[in-house]
Amino acid sequence: MATADRPRTSDTFVLGADAVVESLVRHGVEVIFAYPGGASMPLHQSLTRYADRIRTILPRHEQGGGFAAQGYARTTGKPGVCMATSGPGALNLVTAIADARMDSVPLIALTGQVGTSVIGTDAFQETPIVEVCRSITKHHYLVTDATDIPRVMREAFHVATTGRPGPVLIDLPKNIQLTQIVPDYDAPMNLPGYNPEPRAVKPEQIAQVAAAIKRAKKPVIYAGGGVITGDASAELRELVHKTGIPVTMTLMGLGAYPGDDSLSLDMLGMHGSVYGNYAVDGADLLIAVGVRFDDRVTGNVEKFAQHGFIVHIDVDPSEINKNKLVHVPIVADVKEALDALNKVVEPPKSSLDDWHAQIARWKSEDPFAYDTSYPGILAQEAIAELSKLAADRDTVISVGVGQHQMWAAQFFKFRQPRRIARSMALPQRSSGR
Repeated sequence: MATADRPRTSDTFVLGADAVVESLVRHGVEVIFAYPGGASMPLHQSLTRYADRIRTILPRHEQGGGFAAQGYARTTGKPGVCMATSGPGALNLVTAIADARMDSVPLIALTGQVGTSVIGTDAFQETPIVEVCRSITKHHYLVTDATDIPRVMREAFHVATTGRPGPVLIDLPKNIQLTQIVPDYDAPMNLPGYNPEPRAVKPEQIAQVAAAIKRAKKPVIYAGGGVITGDASAELRELVHKTGIPVTMTLMGLGAYPGDDSLSLDMLGMHGSVYGNYAVDGADLLIAVGVRFDDRVTGNVEKFAQHGFIVHIDVDPSEINKNKLVHVPIVADVKEALDALNKVVEPPKSSLDDWHAQIARWKSEDPFAYDTSYPGILAQEAIAELSKLAADRDTVISVGVGQHQMWAAQFFKFRQPRRIARSMALPQRSSGR
């Protein structure tokens, strides 16, 4: 519909569905991935009234829409938004929601629901999606009062994008979507107990890290997805430039540091580089930034980096000492912590030339390789060639889950953050209705 047909939102009545879409627009949402159904139809009708402000992309399956919204969030840093109808439609979002929770992706999932008068009666296409998703969302809502919509939407975006990002589910009964309200888009949030403000960086802890770097002879930086989520890639690169410490990355952290740089150790872990794993095992200082010490990285966690002094920087206090006990636990915004460290850090007192030479030997002896005698074109060769062709282009690579994902991580050299759309946590399987 034309802009003139859009409902006014000052002191006049509008439908609850219009309040939802108006809230999306006010929060800067430019695209929504939405598959329609009966219980979400008022929302889709409202989207037509905002077609000049927000683009609606129709996936062929709700799960595809959920992962498309994730891809948008992973590559832009903005929250992704997806929408499905009640029952089977909402349930098809579950895998994408769980994956967003595991990978710290800001996601807003809107679901239609049966009318409030029949909730709990096993009505047609009714499922308690909030209960289903309770343990895999950062927060969740079942809206039973249409006047709460602007506040709920405001809270949802706040929760999804602050602290450690994650998915928020908003379940919207059909009668709530059709209720007329006078929306208050400035309604104060009501989030008792939620304090996402990162703890202030402690100067004494930063001084500890700086001192550890100065005395290190074989240091390694272990960078994860938190560096990218926290927009701290520039600070990481500055730290490496000042200290000469080599960097290994998780699958989630690829691109945080240029993969084709001489100080890059590429990915580590069970599918990672030999030299990256050797370096971590032999390091006398391991600076873990925005990581969770995942089992695919650590293997036997007790033996992981057992010879080194370990620093762990993460915004989420629940990750500190969860899988691996560390010597200096720093709960802080990764960007702020690295910025504080860069202001005081000095290169190691002892030259790292011998350490760099050892790493170069490991790289030469055990590089990522494939059978070059094969007469055809192997997947690894194709990916490596694609990496060369894309070297001078701003390229985003999207992968599923499986062997090709590992080959892409190994043979494509990511030079910038947010250039690979992938899932670390869960496989993406299509399920029909």
